[in-house]
Amino acid sequence: MIAEFGRTKRDWFGQFLELPHGIPAHDTFGRVFSLLAPEAFERCFRAWVASIRQVIPAEIIAIDGKTLRRSHARGKGLAALHLVSAWASANRVVLGQVATDAKSNEITAIPQLLELLNIKGCIVTIDAMGCQTKIAEQIIAQGGDDVLALKGNQGTLATQVEEAFIDADAKEYVGCDSQVLETRDQGHGRREIRRYRTLGDLSGVPRSALWEGMNMIGMVESQRTVGDKTSCETRFFIGSIHTDVATFAQAVRDHWGVENALHWSLDVAFGRMSAGCVRPRPAKTWRCCATSPSPD
Repeated sequence: MIAEFGRTKRDWFGQFLELPHGIPAHDTFGRVFSLLAPEAFERCFRAWVASIRQVIPAEIIAIDGKTLRRSHARGKGLAALHLVSAWASANRVVLGQVATDAKSNEITAIPQLLELLNIKGCIVTIDAMGCQTKIAEQIIAQGGDDVLALKGNQGTLATQVEEAFIDADAKEYVGCDSQVLETRDQGHGRREIRRYRTLGDLSGVPRSALWEGMNMIGMVESQRTVGDKTSCETRFFIGSIHTDVATFAQAVRDHWGVENALHWSLDVAFGRMSAGCVRPRPAKTWRCCATSPSPD
């Protein structure tokens, strides 16, 4: 991929590089990278990422895991590479990554990744796998806020959050600290309506006391129509961003957007590799920067 990028940008590189033999081949880049000291390269790369990242108040940092397509090497006994990445949605750069052996290890990888990041003033979003009290505590301790998805791994809490919305809805949210926002999208043969609802009354969620900084719960009701088929889905969240529904909606949408941004790029990059290409076993942690086409 690096050699291919170099060939497509040959004229631009020629403005400040002497390239008497053209762009180096794929194998040449491979030999160079194999000779680099990982720690020194990491320090340089980290400094570069910090220099190009513009600090944006309340920026959404989406943390999500991805098993990379065609990243395995069965002949060497290497399973597919699973990365946990931190994606800065406004800057559109990867702030950090941690490699794990499997998706089940994300719970231990996320705290390691957070330690590498400056999240002060930012909103960290994580899917249900990372909805853990210790992770929420770490985010708040590092000066950030969070929006965490709920699923079966937090069964009691998820039930309490759902029932809190049922009770508030029965009262038509009268007297409740609550906001609602509805969006409609259409394109590529589908129509989607999303209704975002926040609730600040946590009296019906006793387990909220166990979560550092938790001051709101959120619900997203999605209705998607493709052709003559309509599907509905309801998702629940907890967070420390109060009840500003616009902020909640942005956090949820930006987290979903990482699929079309970072994960799309990773799939394309690894999908274009030869099936017989052998990759080295990655270091436990590293940082990188990536940009990608805007999502549809």
